[in-house]
Amino acid sequence: MPRDFSRTERVGDQIQRELAELIRMELKDPRVGMVTLAGVEVSRDLAHAKVWFTVLGSEQQIADTTEGLQRAAGFLRRELGRRMRLRTVPHLHFQYDDTQEKGARLSALIDKAVAEDRARHPDDDEDRS
Repeated sequence: MPRDFSRTERVGDQIQRELAELIRMELKDPRVGMVTLAGVEVSRDLAHAKVWFTVLGSEQQIADTTEGLQRAAGFLRRELGRRMRLRTVPHLHFQYDDTQEKGARLSALIDKAVAEDRARHPDDDEDRS
């Protein structure tokens, strides 16, 4: 029997949609620029929500954005409470999501290893053709 979306997943998806709009339209902190929300993980009791985000830029820009989002967490939580019909609105914990960077680094390592292998064994390419 296929498992339906749990309530925490539905709430997480709704929080992600609402937060994306709030950050884009309402948040005035200059440290928070172009932020992409990668996902929201809500605890089973709906008391806490980890908000995964990505932002392009240097380590300093990532740190500034994280600080800006953490400082705005209370405002964002209050606005979520006004928009969503929940008995309690989860506390927001912002986490930088570096999976894209790790994936790009891993892909580059694989490409490098393949190129080195081809350089060592150039005659194998002719046999495959």
